[in-house]
Amino acid sequence: MTQGAQRFDIIGGAAIRAILAENRPKILELVRNAYSTHHAGGTINPDSYFLRFPDQPSARIIALPARLRDGSDIAGIKWISSFPDNRDMALPRASAVIVLNDMKTGFPYACLEGSHISAARTAASAALAAELLHSTKQAERVAVIGAGPIAAAVVDFLLGSGWSVGHFRVHDLVGDRARLFCERLRARGVNADPAASAENAIAGADLVLFATTAAKPHLADPTLFTPRQTVLHVSLRDLAVDVILSAQNVVDDVEHCLKAQTSVHLAEQATGARKFVDGTIGDLISGRLRPDPQRVRIFSPFGLGVLDIAVAHFVYQQAAASGRAATIDDFFVTAEAPDPTMSRC
Repeated sequence: MTQGAQRFDIIGGAAIRAILAENRPKILELVRNAYSTHHAGGTINPDSYFLRFPDQPSARIIALPARLRDGSDIAGIKWISSFPDNRDMALPRASAVIVLNDMKTGFPYACLEGSHISAARTAASAALAAELLHSTKQAERVAVIGAGPIAAAVVDFLLGSGWSVGHFRVHDLVGDRARLFCERLRARGVNADPAASAENAIAGADLVLFATTAAKPHLADPTLFTPRQTVLHVSLRDLAVDVILSAQNVVDDVEHCLKAQTSVHLAEQATGARKFVDGTIGDLISGRLRPDPQRVRIFSPFGLGVLDIAVAHFVYQQAAASGRAATIDDFFVTAEAPDPTMSRC
């Protein structure tokens, strides 16, 4: 829908968080449809651009532009920062905005707080992969490695989409984070306990979630994982090459995921080939690829901008319809049209 050229809507985090919480099944549907559209070639999803800083090597800001054509025509960009040192100042590690552009005029028509949308699309993609790769929505034990907001969002989507979980085992390098994570789960009537190590959490788990800030692999033993397990490798850099090569590997997009020193990128560098990648989540949705019960199944999602703009556009529509968007009518100053009656000198 074409917006008025001078209108610009801003949707803040509180409204977005509420809309996402009210619509988790819809978010899962949007993510599934976006993956299917991407698989069918109905998207433009350029490489993410990383802005890095020599004086702050742990920090980065990433631009994810995308266009999605799945009945509607949506374009936009996510601009997301990761500054791990923020946690020392009691601030979130990640912050983001998403800008949506009108495809008739090119004008941006909305700016949305992006960190909640980014977490929701990541969590929905992980929950979708768990459903597609696991034989059932039942898990006697789920291991959570990294007890931050992304892990919390994934758990919310799992529990909100019909998963039955007997017990969560949670490990974080900061013990208090794991303890608080478990306390919040227990407050919801869910069994959860901290684990002393990642290995301890993983042993005996049916589903394993990695949502850490690891910059390089820290788990190298393939025997730690078994064919009964599905691994949601959301943080991308926890697993060493031998672990990757022992598994059925599913990614969101091959070209996007095999870069930036992800675990699957390291495996490509070590082997000189990509044959260890069995397919994409689009292949699972289409039925071309089926889960392998003889190997541990690992889903490694680099994160596609088309998911962000699909979810952001839905949130924008909900916010605008419910009066939760702040409109700036004169955000753009456009030149006045020339008077055709004026003669030239």
